[in-house]
Amino acid sequence: MPKERIVVILGPTATGKSNCGIELAKRFRGEIISGDSMLVYRQMNIGTAKPSAEELQMAPHHLVDILPPDASYSVADFQQQAAELISKITLRGNLPILVGGTGLYIKALLEDYQFSSVEENPELRRQLEIFASEQGTDKLYARLKKEDPAAASRLHPNDVRRVVRALETALSGDRVSQAKQNELKYDAAVFGLSMDRDFLYERINQRVDRMLEEGLEEEVRALMKAGVPTDCLSMKSLGYRQMAEYLTGKCDFAAAVDNIKKGTRHFAKRQITWYKKMPYIHWFTVDRNLNYEKIVTEMADILEKKVKRM
Repeated sequence: MPKERIVVILGPTATGKSNCGIELAKRFRGEIISGDSMLVYRQMNIGTAKPSAEELQMAPHHLVDILPPDASYSVADFQQQAAELISKITLRGNLPILVGGTGLYIKALLEDYQFSSVEENPELRRQLEIFASEQGTDKLYARLKKEDPAAASRLHPNDVRRVVRALETALSGDRVSQAKQNELKYDAAVFGLSMDRDFLYERINQRVDRMLEEGLEEEVRALMKAGVPTDCLSMKSLGYRQMAEYLTGKCDFAAAVDNIKKGTRHFAKRQITWYKKMPYIHWFTVDRNLNYEKIVTEMADILEKKVKRM
């Protein structure tokens, strides 16, 4: 049975993935599946850099605005939902286009990671969180490396939430396995957008300034007023966590803004590290002239040649 065809557009934050995804969707009767772990949340539009209402109308979008802000969402949830969407879109005769920067999500889908069905263990999780707060994230990560080296290699030491969950799984006697990198589940054209580091960091800083102008503070204030806990998954994410710290008096506004910019730059570095584990990516460099039209044309040429060979 032939593999289902998909297109993937990934890259660090602020590289312009959504723009390319929409343009390809117009040319190839595509439907966009978000590969961004934060776009699933409703009422979280500014801090997530969610596509505008106008952009969402330009092509069908999936896995956007599907959950309330206080819901949990995992890589296993994404993998299952994205796989189902790919099949449905393919059956409609359209092209699934996965657009996003969450490397773990995209890698898990393409390489068909097998996730355990371990039940959550709140008590064990609480103990691990206490261990992390008292002993530090380095010791927590060292413990994961001892219990499950493969899981540790896929996670950043500072990603405490995922390290805790991986340890919770490992200590319950189960593991997450992954397929070999050269055996992708799909017939996938995987495109990556890259930028010169200084240019990328400039764009990240400009994006954060734009979020503040558009009302990030008011968005976070409204979420807190609506009763969304500041310790839930979505509120611990970039932008929301720092702004909540400012609104609860833990830091001043300037420090919050600086922390958002610094945190986003570090996040971009971690994304790039993830992509290095994906040798099947075809990279395109976005220059200071924002050569998206040329890049999309080259992507389209590759896809057309791929279709002709079939």
